[in-house]
Amino acid sequence: MLLGFRVSVAVVAVGLVAALAAGDDQDEKKVVLKVGDAAPAFESRTDSDATWNSADRFGKKWVVVYFYPGDFTPGCTAQANAFRDAMHKLTEQGVEVVGISGDAVATHELFKKAQKLNFTLLSDEDGAVAKKFGVPVTPGATVKTKGADGKVLELKRSSTIARWTFLVGKDGKLAYINPKVDPIKDAKNIVEFIGKAEEK
Repeated sequence: MLLGFRVSVAVVAVGLVAALAAGDDQDEKKVVLKVGDAAPAFESRTDSDATWNSADRFGKKWVVVYFYPGDFTPGCTAQANAFRDAMHKLTEQGVEVVGISGDAVATHELFKKAQKLNFTLLSDEDGAVAKKFGVPVTPGATVKTKGADGKVLELKRSSTIARWTFLVGKDGKLAYINPKVDPIKDAKNIVEFIGKAEEK
């Protein structure tokens, strides 16, 4: 009888642990944002290791928040360069752009310098900001690139964030969400979207 009781308690305990684990997974999956929702508030560190606070920007101007897998990778480099090249037009439209990945601040600093980027990169090493936006986060990776001196650098990032782009409107609400981003066309699509929105 005592043995049966112990087995029952063990089964219940295992069941509770499994239920709690499932609950944690469900909590992470619950974030599903849609156009018209308030943009999630967050703070992050910039490529120059300063604090970037959404409260200082959201609700005051257009803000592009684009998540990408990692610095120095082909698609992400193309996407960053497209935003760099479209920045004159975006600035005319009163838009601020921030790119967010799981790379460290120091890696962002190198990437920004190498690509001559004219906008801010934010570090989200644990993927916490991405999860607030409902963006999938997977384990990190290692990327090899060349430094200014020509030597090969091995850069590690803590997490890999999926490529999603959000546009926060002047009212602080999400005006545009794209979970299937074409890195080359991303900046162009944003410019066109804001142009049409301003015409209304």
